[in-house]
Amino acid sequence: MKTPMSTNTALDADEDGETVDQKEFRGMTGSFLYLTATRPDIQFAVCLCAHYQASPRTSHRQAVKRIFRYLKFTPDLGLWYSSSSSLSLRGFSDADHAGCRIDRKSTSGTCQLLGTSLVSWSSRSKLV
Repeated sequence: MKTPMSTNTALDADEDGETVDQKEFRGMTGSFLYLTATRPDIQFAVCLCAHYQASPRTSHRQAVKRIFRYLKFTPDLGLWYSSSSSLSLRGFSDADHAGCRIDRKSTSGTCQLLGTSLVSWSSRSKLV
């Protein structure tokens, strides 16, 4: 698989789907949670699948299996934490107040780095 989740299929509660073993499903999604530290490319898909741990269905298990196939296809991707680099955590943020001239929205952004590796970032517009 070239992507961890299908772009044209939405994952929902699937109340009509066949139920699957809850313990097995939780084990599969739980194993991904450790991987998200070095593989942020799967974080969205893993979090979406984790929402259905209380009552997993066949469609949810298929989504989890797709993530496994994606990981098998992309073993060279991920963050590399070198033993020689500093593991200092740094964060940056910036914001403006009503900076957009059209709709007077504010924009803010943050990023966090562990050593020289980007861990997370976000940017958003807010109503004033």
